Amino acid sequence: MKKEINIKWIYLISIVYIVLNSILIANEFYWFSVLPALILVLLLYLFSLDKLIFLIAFLTPLAVNIRDFDLGFGISLPTEPLMAGVLLIFIIKLFYKNSIDIKLLKHPVTIAILINLIWIFITSITSEIPFVSLKFLIARLWFIVPFYFIAVSIFKNYKNIKIFPWVYVISLLGVIFYTISKHASYGFDSEIAHWIMSPFFNDHTAYGAVIAIFVPVFIGFVFNDEYSKTQKTISLAVSVILLIALYFSVSRAAWLSVVFAFGVYIIVLLKIKFSWIFSFLIIVIGLFFTFQNDIVNKMSRNKQDSSADLVEHVQSMSNITSDASNLERMNRWMAAIRMFKERPFWGWGPGTYQFIYAPFQTSKDKTIISTNAGNKGNAHSEYIGPMAESGVFGMLTFLSIVVCIVITALRVYKNATDKRVRYLSLLFMLGLFTYFMHGMLNNFLDSDKASVPFWGFAAIIVALDLYHKNKKEIS
Repeated sequence: MKKEINIKWIYLISIVYIVLNSILIANEFYWFSVLPALILVLLLYLFSLDKLIFLIAFLTPLAVNIRDFDLGFGISLPTEPLMAGVLLIFIIKLFYKNSIDIKLLKHPVTIAILINLIWIFITSITSEIPFVSLKFLIARLWFIVPFYFIAVSIFKNYKNIKIFPWVYVISLLGVIFYTISKHASYGFDSEIAHWIMSPFFNDHTAYGAVIAIFVPVFIGFVFNDEYSKTQKTISLAVSVILLIALYFSVSRAAWLSVVFAFGVYIIVLLKIKFSWIFSFLIIVIGLFFTFQNDIVNKMSRNKQDSSADLVEHVQSMSNITSDASNLERMNRWMAAIRMFKERPFWGWGPGTYQFIYAPFQTSKDKTIISTNAGNKGNAHSEYIGPMAESGVFGMLTFLSIVVCIVITALRVYKNATDKRVRYLSLLFMLGLFTYFMHGMLNNFLDSDKASVPFWGFAAIIVALDLYHKNKKEIS
């Protein structure tokens, strides 16, 4: 009887809503239509935070960035407000329940992240533009809290680890089909490829970077023993689509990052010792500085600009004479280094590079695409940028996150009792390696598009280490 009364109330409320919303629509007021979605999201906040995290991941590729350069304001809708809500819920629960797993707090990756966040907070206080730096810190928090701290607890359930990349990629495929179909209407013009993914991605480099992150993961799924034949076939189809999209993104850095990840896979497969790799890198760096003048002279003779031809486009990567994109990247790096030299310890403040770097450009470094307005990207490096904005410790604390993630992933790969856990740790590490490489040439962790998979993959690796590494059997 009570159940029948509850159903009657549901019918009554639904009818009232439909009638009222119809009247409002007839009077050209449409916002009332979003009320059911708002109620659903509110219920997810209160009762099912894991589903909300997956919803945000699904919406991220479809989110649209709204920017006001005069106010220095930018937000990605609808994802960042949803993340901000998760951050608020997390803080409330932290004060009232203190529900963080102590094992997570003691994990090296978590410690590295917390040290980095603390340093960002300190340098926000000393910032040249504290308001901008505070916004940068808050945005970083609403990326990390949902997709690292909360995600690790979600990934205690092994099945959720396998769900996460699919949730993101399903909507990313929609963006890919939209982009390729529009690009086809322009005859796949290489210049059009720089902006055709708008409004979902700001430019082709961010688009290519995100696609590259998922390429090793889905290629790996094709050979995943956990998957059925049908699942492997679907994974193969997705891999092919991602590779096609990566090619048409014409992002040289994204191409290089996938090749780099494949090289890392070969190193892991051959069980080459880290000491050998480190020694090799030291030798390479030493040779570079020994013969740097010869190398620069050789690169200066490369006149190949960006091209629709694949081989020529790859050759243009080392053109530091006439390729505007390469020259502008070097201009941004040199400006960042000059900023660092002036404030090597505290930096100029997190998130402030684009508002401050203009006077640090020199006439000989500036290119035809240089600007003083600060509206065309930042330092173009995930390592040099923090160095200019938060000093030497800004760069070192971010590098410590990278190192801790890699060490954790390799430890899981080497020591996990279940081969499926070892395999997943390798796949998600390779996905992150594409971004570690890409981060040398661009930086996108101030955007939701790259931050969601980056911190999500880091959370998966940590969850595998904490909760699944020593399990004999996983369902």
